[in-house]
Amino acid sequence: MKNRRSSVTPVFYISLAIAFVFILWGAIFPANVESVLGTINDFISNKFGWVYLLAMTGFVVFALYLIISPYGKIRLGKQDEKPQYSYFTWFSFLFTAGMGVGLVFYGVNEPLTHFHNPPVTEGGTALAQQEALQYTLFHWGLHPWAVYAVVGLALAYFNFRHNAPLLMSSALSPLIGERSKGWMGITVDVIAVFGTIFGIATSLGLGATQITAGLSYSFDAIENNLFTQMIVVIIITIAFIASAATGVNKGIRYLSMSNVVIAIALMIFVFIFGSSITMIESFMTNTGNYLQNIVSMTFNMNSFVGDRGFLNDWTLFYWAWWIGWAAFVGSFIARVSRGRTIREFIIGVMGVPVLFSAIWFAIFGVAGIESDNILGGGLYSLIETQGNEVALFAFLENYPAAPLVMGIAILLIASFFVTSADSGTFVLSMLTTGGSLNPPLKIKLIWGAILAGTAMVLLVSGGLSALEMAMLIAAFPFTFIVVMLAISLYKALRSEHGIIQLEKQQLIFESDYREETEKELAEKREAFEETLPDEQPPEIEAESNEGKE
Repeated sequence: MKNRRSSVTPVFYISLAIAFVFILWGAIFPANVESVLGTINDFISNKFGWVYLLAMTGFVVFALYLIISPYGKIRLGKQDEKPQYSYFTWFSFLFTAGMGVGLVFYGVNEPLTHFHNPPVTEGGTALAQQEALQYTLFHWGLHPWAVYAVVGLALAYFNFRHNAPLLMSSALSPLIGERSKGWMGITVDVIAVFGTIFGIATSLGLGATQITAGLSYSFDAIENNLFTQMIVVIIITIAFIASAATGVNKGIRYLSMSNVVIAIALMIFVFIFGSSITMIESFMTNTGNYLQNIVSMTFNMNSFVGDRGFLNDWTLFYWAWWIGWAAFVGSFIARVSRGRTIREFIIGVMGVPVLFSAIWFAIFGVAGIESDNILGGGLYSLIETQGNEVALFAFLENYPAAPLVMGIAILLIASFFVTSADSGTFVLSMLTTGGSLNPPLKIKLIWGAILAGTAMVLLVSGGLSALEMAMLIAAFPFTFIVVMLAISLYKALRSEHGIIQLEKQQLIFESDYREETEKELAEKREAFEETLPDEQPPEIEAESNEGKE
């Protein structure tokens, strides 16, 4: 196998050109781009929403199958290799990269919005509260983490176990063969970069608006205007570029661990000063309702009853959003999961974050709805008039030491956005340097500047929603890429497991059996190796022992 020095690939230039066209379009004609992309997105949701539902269901079933399958013992690396990171560090990476900032943003907002506008029952009732919490957990539960797990596992398996570049195209090699190195492979990687660019740039812009709203809501001297948003983007950019310069094992790692500690502290604070018993009972009831109704919610297209608008605006929007983010989150999860078994990987990626989400929404959802009821619907009215970004701060205003707690919340949101942008920059650099596990600093700086510039230009023009729509549209073709990744992974696992079983049998049975099966084993190994990528990722040797604990 040939080893390469990390350098930019055609994917870098093609992705950059596409991003530039969209940024220019969004900056000059924001209304036009939003209208065009909105029409395309609505068409996909209305005509092909069932594709998202079936695909996401398939990802959940496939991931759960891998837990109980005989492939679960296969390790992402050498079979005797130890995990690169401790459990706490690993879970911190998952939490930060996956959806930590989303939990903070939507913890109060989404349950409260569903409470007033539930999909089926009458708003503002006890049944509406139950339905609100159930659907919130549904949107943040097993489905998003299943698609992250499938993408991350496919990349980690081929990279750490078979020395393939950490690229979508390389992971498809068992399925599409040599075409993974040609135009088809480049197209796959460009779509992955496309979604990552627009997802991170949109998050930067939305993060700036939320932090600015929080500062303005908490401190009268700070105005919620475009100038303040620009300052916030610049500060976040400087912070995540400084973090990116230190690499995964320092900047992203320490910030991720700090984020988890602060988020848990904030959750405990709300739990102690809120209706603690109600929150515990809500967690148990909501988890039971979610597990009991997950099948009906998964396949519900509102064909007979319910609000189709809710399905399009929430469920299908989330499914497209999670799939669009899977390239970025899956790549990052793969990067930090060396040494885990497949069973351990799936349980860790799907189990722990879903459990944390269930606890988080039980606490913040119950507390938010109770605060709204006490204020006679005032909290929801504030969200409607001033935007979703003020929900958390208006909610925390009613708690003890409100200024301090709101300041901590702003710091937590900022830190989450720094780590998301940092890990996103890392993934973009990795995807555009041939799958390098340690991409050059200058490439990370270039992507950091591009992401910040994109967010700022579109904040000025009001075209941030254009990027959001672009990523949602990109999620549609990427859905089929994830399906192909799952098939490719299964094909490779089945072949390798057959080889492993035959090797074990040779150790157990007599020498005559070994002689009889030697040719069969050699043929199996040769056929399997022919399906694998024949190119090592850059710098894999230098990276293999980095960050061991």
